[in-house]
Amino acid sequence: MKVIPAIDIRGGKVVRLRQGSINEETVYSDSPLETAEHWSSYGVEMIHIVDLDGAFEGRLKNLDIVRDIAKRVKAKIELGGGIRDESAIRKALDAGISKVVIGTRALDGDFLKKLDKEMKGSLVVGIDARRGIVHTKGWVFKTRMKAVDLAKNIEAEGIRTINYTDISKDGMMEGPSLNSIKEILKAVDIDVVASGGISSMEDVKNLKALEKDGLCGMIIGKALYENTIDLKEAIRVCEL
Repeated sequence: MKVIPAIDIRGGKVVRLRQGSINEETVYSDSPLETAEHWSSYGVEMIHIVDLDGAFEGRLKNLDIVRDIAKRVKAKIELGGGIRDESAIRKALDAGISKVVIGTRALDGDFLKKLDKEMKGSLVVGIDARRGIVHTKGWVFKTRMKAVDLAKNIEAEGIRTINYTDISKDGMMEGPSLNSIKEILKAVDIDVVASGGISSMEDVKNLKALEKDGLCGMIIGKALYENTIDLKEAIRVCEL
């Protein structure tokens, strides 16, 4: 199981938000590159980066920073935030990004259908939900779509990986929503990565136990910055 450190960028700095609220921001570093180099030094396969400015404005805002990171670290880079059209996907891939995460546009089945097979292979769909209902546009817009139904639609369109985030848990350091994750795992046969609320080694072990059900990774953010999870130990547990 993969352990994927998260870097959220806003205003050129590394930040974390509580439940996605811009009014609940903590700044952890002035240098996303140094942070990426630090996490990469642990030998992680992937680093998950969110362009928060992009997510709120609907277009990539920090691509130059992420391009520099992709050039200078060994880990592969997964980027999300404000990627809502084919042009943005291509720009991200051309910048050296290995995986591009889309969220809002995933609700548009026609958009996914139009993408060619090669591009779909580089896509991850981020499903962000609160109480089982999908939220979009930087988590501020509540849709009528159930997370489980969206997951099934995504699988039908040939996307092979889902990042599932329970918004109510994100940044709260209260543990992940295991029941919600299990529900998604039962609904689809594609790769699922969990995020949101992972705050202790107990949480890491609980998610590792879901590997047998199809969970293939976990994205850890605030807990790494608050030192409640040791990345080296999390990697060791997930390699067992």
